[in-house]
Amino acid sequence: MAMDKTFDASASEARIYAKWESSGAFKAGANAKPGADSFTIMIPPPNVTGALHLGHAFNNTLQDILIRWHRMRGFDTLWQPGQDHAGIATQLQVEKMLAETQQPGRRDLGREKFLEKVWEWKGEYGSTIIEQLKRLGSTCDWSRNAFTMAGAPGDPRVGHENSANFHDAVLKVFVDMYDKGLIYRGKRLVNWDPHFETAISDLEVENIETPGHMWHFKYPLAGGATYTYVEKDEDGNVTLTEERDYISIATTRPETMLGDGAVAVHPDDERYAPIVGKLCEIPVGPKEHRRLIPIITDEYPDMNFGSGAVKITGAHDFNDYQVAKRGGIPMYSLMDTRGAMRADGRAYAEEAEIAQRIANGEEDFDEAKIAAMNLVPDEYRGLDRFEARKLVVDQITAEGLAVMHDVTRTEKDDEGNETQITETVPYVENKPIMQPFGDRSKVVIEPMLTDQWFVDAEKIAGPALEAVRGGDVKILPESGEKTFYHWLENIEPWCISRQLWWGHQVPVWYGPKVHYQENSDGSLDFEIDFSEVTAFCADSESEALEQARSYYGIDARAFGDEAEAKAAAANPKSLMAVPLFRDPDVLDTWFSSGLWPFGTLGWPQDTDELNRFFPGDVLITGQDILFFWVARMMMMSQAVCHKNPFHTVYLHGLVRDEKGKKMSKTTGNVIDPLEIIDEYGADALRFTNTAMASIGGVLKMSKDRVAGYRNFGTKLWNAARFAEMNDCKPVADFDPKSPAQTVNRWIISETAKIREDVDAALTAYRFNDAAHGLYAYVWGKVCDWYVEFSKPLLNSEDEAVVAETRATMAWVIDQCLIMLHPIMPFVTEELWGQIAERPKMLIHADWPEYGAELTDEDAAREMNWVISLIENIRSARSQMHVPAGLKIPVIQQELDAAGRTALDNNQALVMRMARVDSITEMAELPKGCITVAVAGGIFALPLAEIIDVDEEIARLEKSLGKLAKELGGLRGRLKNPKFAENAPPEVLAETKANLAAREEEEATLNAALDRLKEI
Repeated sequence: MAMDKTFDASASEARIYAKWESSGAFKAGANAKPGADSFTIMIPPPNVTGALHLGHAFNNTLQDILIRWHRMRGFDTLWQPGQDHAGIATQLQVEKMLAETQQPGRRDLGREKFLEKVWEWKGEYGSTIIEQLKRLGSTCDWSRNAFTMAGAPGDPRVGHENSANFHDAVLKVFVDMYDKGLIYRGKRLVNWDPHFETAISDLEVENIETPGHMWHFKYPLAGGATYTYVEKDEDGNVTLTEERDYISIATTRPETMLGDGAVAVHPDDERYAPIVGKLCEIPVGPKEHRRLIPIITDEYPDMNFGSGAVKITGAHDFNDYQVAKRGGIPMYSLMDTRGAMRADGRAYAEEAEIAQRIANGEEDFDEAKIAAMNLVPDEYRGLDRFEARKLVVDQITAEGLAVMHDVTRTEKDDEGNETQITETVPYVENKPIMQPFGDRSKVVIEPMLTDQWFVDAEKIAGPALEAVRGGDVKILPESGEKTFYHWLENIEPWCISRQLWWGHQVPVWYGPKVHYQENSDGSLDFEIDFSEVTAFCADSESEALEQARSYYGIDARAFGDEAEAKAAAANPKSLMAVPLFRDPDVLDTWFSSGLWPFGTLGWPQDTDELNRFFPGDVLITGQDILFFWVARMMMMSQAVCHKNPFHTVYLHGLVRDEKGKKMSKTTGNVIDPLEIIDEYGADALRFTNTAMASIGGVLKMSKDRVAGYRNFGTKLWNAARFAEMNDCKPVADFDPKSPAQTVNRWIISETAKIREDVDAALTAYRFNDAAHGLYAYVWGKVCDWYVEFSKPLLNSEDEAVVAETRATMAWVIDQCLIMLHPIMPFVTEELWGQIAERPKMLIHADWPEYGAELTDEDAAREMNWVISLIENIRSARSQMHVPAGLKIPVIQQELDAAGRTALDNNQALVMRMARVDSITEMAELPKGCITVAVAGGIFALPLAEIIDVDEEIARLEKSLGKLAKELGGLRGRLKNPKFAENAPPEVLAETKANLAAREEEEATLNAALDRLKEI
């Protein structure tokens, strides 16, 4: 049956993939040789809510290349797939679904019913990205698809044959780390999302530059004290001297002034030396209850920024938090979980009085005491934080405590006369500020001091650091190592709790303090006090209850939540048990995904898969999650299994548009990989991804480039059809050492070289080198030169020559398919099946191991010399605008013995492919020739009578003149310091690339002009 004329990707890819999958081609160990080493890649688990984007398409292409390559080499391979349960994202999607379908909301349903809805949603939509990855050609072992909530209550897949019980693994690790003192509950500052009412990670915060204000306020000194404020210039000359009864501060968030604990200045700041240690007044709130706070020194304030004085609000700013910790400054929380000013607690007058005694050093305080205090004045309580901001600013300004400055403006009267008017107005800077937003909620994130669960990361960071320092784990590019060291050497406690419902619920139950009283009859009365609680950490409720019974000495019962437990405690005699309730928080998804390398393999069970595939080999992921996921996997693997989870980490950047700009819906430059696959096929997208995958390089996606690689697939298809039309069928016992014809020996030699190059490139993760090498070999050497060189041999009257060439051509096409398969699996698999009946599919074909033994330097030297001569003649013709179809004479001026042999053996090829009608040897060149140099010789083209030399010179000079203007503009922009400093990186890179391209064009035109001037 004749081959199809073209490869229809849209009609073929699904069929090919289904055949692979149904045959078990992807399963762990498929095509493994007996006793083979394992090769494991753990997929960076996409969110269960996710859809395929270019980042997924890029890193999954690279993972699939490595998996296919190792599978064809007979390794015991596993590409472990799975999804992350994505706490916030999934909860958001389900809440949206409930609203759109007019079902009761989350709080109306309650936790248990809501989680049922989440599992239903997951069952219906959770496999979307799996199907999309299949369209890309990803060969994960889908039968082992993992999920970071697998095995949790409500999971319908419990008991699934290959589904690891991730829930049990997560709880076991938590309990074990808790028992070792590596996990604790504490109050620290976290990123708080007021919309979702939960702590979030830094990765879920988007810092966006937005229009903002910097307000300048006066904090009056206590008791009307004054000091001499002196400013000096850089040379020490006094520029301002005045008596002040205040210290000036600047803030972008005036509402947080209510929680100030101090004002800090740098210890070297002479301006404020006279007032360090004194008290100043927070200029907001009821006048009769104004708080006084100390002026302290700390290294944090920048003497050259603003006034050099900084208000310290430890509960609402990350920098202030550190200052407050160092200085023992109380940290007063002002807001509730929804970002409104607190409305709980005692009256403000009472709270302010206590706070003042603390500031005066007259009353001790602890964390719990400060946390319970509400220093929001009564009039602000319950207000949204931004409403409170406006009232604070208005109150301070009305009281005359805003810093004032003179502003001059110009006004025109009716006749156009200008008048300068100077006014003294509050000093408010209108300036852009970096504002933190929740990446999903899109609301402003509030740093908040809350009770959370933490991993004492400093205690488990050491082995991960040593693994990279000692070379046991290699990070590519090497620049990633510096980032890795910086993060882990300065690591902070890792917040692992989230105030959500979807996730692994913290396995801790709380019991109250119990006051016992023994009666005269020996019976026991007890009172329950929830003001203090005891924690019981266990991987099951039954175990927690056993711990509680042992601790209390009486029965214990678990209730649904804290409210139910407290309600039951109201009548302890009828309860006759200690009521417990479970911590309502869930664990951060990064905690569960930190167990990914071994949790997916059945740990803590001693499974065959765990022994075969852990530790894994290489991790391919985005550089943005080096700390959030990669480092944490390393820490957790060492803490739990005492092994590194992989030996290599390949980090890549963000996939950008063709100009290097970040893709965004707002900009309108988002490229959908599924649309690319629909239009150009998966192979073209995969080859584009591979070609741009240089280590540490900028990833620029261009549709034109994708289209070019689709044409590459077409070129390969046409070469295979040429082979078929010339009856080039695979010969089972073909020996690539056997051919006698130079052309055949040459292409076999080139095949051996590219095989070695591809293996070396993939071993070093230089995916782009593998792609570019294969492109040059397949398109250039095989589809262009070898196809043309083979035609005379295939038309030979010598049957042995024809048979040899047919067998060689078939073998070479097969080698192209095998080596291209990891990158372009669909078109290669289709050709493999159409060319001949095969014992197995290409996905399991044996990867070649030949190399130097097939290299033929003599054949390579001869044919590459012929190619060089043909290309040089073609280039000269093109530069001189010789009509493409015109055959021209060529003069051979000088030529060494090797060149003469090569020309004698291949003159007919040279004349046909370079459009030459004769080759004549001459020692002296006639006038009107341009020279063409090759190794060992010089040829010349007599063109004086063929082209209009003067017209060609004029054309080139005109083009050079136009090009000179473009070059001048580009060079001028790059030499301009302002452009270099202010231009976005992608614009700067594009300008440099344009300059390089124009300079290359200029060099080509000048070379052509020089040649014309020879004539």
